[in-house]
Amino acid sequence: MRYFFRRRVPDFTGVLLIESGARALMETLIPKLRHKLAPSARVDLLTCYPGVPSTFPRFAGQVYRVTDYPGRRSRRRLYRQLDANAYVVAVILCSGEPIMTRWKWMMAFRLPAKILIVNENVDYFWLDYSNWRIALHVALFRAGFTGAGVVSSVARLFLFPFTFVYLLLYTAIVHLRRRKASTT
Repeated sequence: MRYFFRRRVPDFTGVLLIESGARALMETLIPKLRHKLAPSARVDLLTCYPGVPSTFPRFAGQVYRVTDYPGRRSRRRLYRQLDANAYVVAVILCSGEPIMTRWKWMMAFRLPAKILIVNENVDYFWLDYSNWRIALHVALFRAGFTGAGVVSSVARLFLFPFTFVYLLLYTAIVHLRRRKASTT
């Protein structure tokens, strides 16, 4: 996560698109990013889907599929390949869908690139210290701690230990009664 403590936006010369959301979102995003790209920009794609987005072939970049890297050794090989490409910007879809969740956050931490977060409305923000309020709001929204659901989420969080202890005691009592009934 290079440039986290810098507000400067780097040139879009080397971009990795991490398709961790619906394909339609990536197809909408690519034309929006096109005006920011340098003429000689290298744009690659990391995806779990077969094929490529309809707007991607114009760039003719490298496509990496996570299904081609199933084991630990092959993932290390992928990390080395991506590090060798020296991306300046990594674009991550965070659309609230559980698609490539571990992959996208591992890439965010491993790649020495400035991270651009894109939501389900194809709005985006830079992941840096100046946007900490936006990042916090997105994280709280995804966890269910904003809006009308905040009361029920906090109540569930507060009641969880009591519920867990109750269920443990109930299970212990049932098993003790069965044991007592089987011995008599």
